[in-house]
Amino acid sequence: MSSYNTASMVGSAEEPEETGFAASPPDLLTQITGAEPIDISEYPGRLICLEGTDGVGRSTHMALLREWLEKHGYGVAHSAIKTSQLAGAGLAKAQEGHTLGRRTMDLFYATDFADRLERQILPALKAGFVVLMDRYIYAMIARSNVRGSDPAWIEDVYRFAPEPHAVFYLDVDVERLTPRVVSSGGFDYWESGMDFQEEDDVHASFLRYQRRLLSAFTKLSERHGFHTVDARRPVEEVFADIRAKVEDVVGQMEGARA
Repeated sequence: MSSYNTASMVGSAEEPEETGFAASPPDLLTQITGAEPIDISEYPGRLICLEGTDGVGRSTHMALLREWLEKHGYGVAHSAIKTSQLAGAGLAKAQEGHTLGRRTMDLFYATDFADRLERQILPALKAGFVVLMDRYIYAMIARSNVRGSDPAWIEDVYRFAPEPHAVFYLDVDVERLTPRVVSSGGFDYWESGMDFQEEDDVHASFLRYQRRLLSAFTKLSERHGFHTVDARRPVEEVFADIRAKVEDVVGQMEGARA
């Protein structure tokens, strides 16, 4: 029997930091019905997502991108997984216990995303901000696929997700990824696939899991037309590529520059 139940983990007292946006009234935003992707084409803001496995440099490039955008007069909002008011703290607690089933975890992550979409992402886009996403729905889909879920089912779970204005996939091979992960704190239980792979050695499990995950990301990138960026290069070169494409995406935003 699980030592946790989902109801106790949703909306626990350990709330994530506020984003500065409150959910707008229904007449100002498209309500999330789950029937189809939310249309954000008329919103003045831009939705930009960075995807890639842990240790590839997402946080570094998110920080650089935010600094560059704000320096050039753009309002910037940020959203990441496990930061929703409704489910963020509960997800973190669930991962500490390693007790919930795969489908329950899939739905937990989807709840986290839906809450952030309604409370953080849509209001910021409506207000004309550039919303930077540290992983979007594709990370959750890739992780779920690797763990054996039905690809059609998990993609249908996220059918309400708006199409971003740009998705950047930071691509790396396992050989270059491993030293980065080791130097930044070592192998994580979940990012090594220890929750489902039959491996006794965490290093072997990490290599096996990451190869499978990177393959899943590559397939999603090809299907959805991500901007694939070679993240094996120095930070300056990687960011230069991202910045050049982001400049095109935000360049048409009315009144965005100071």
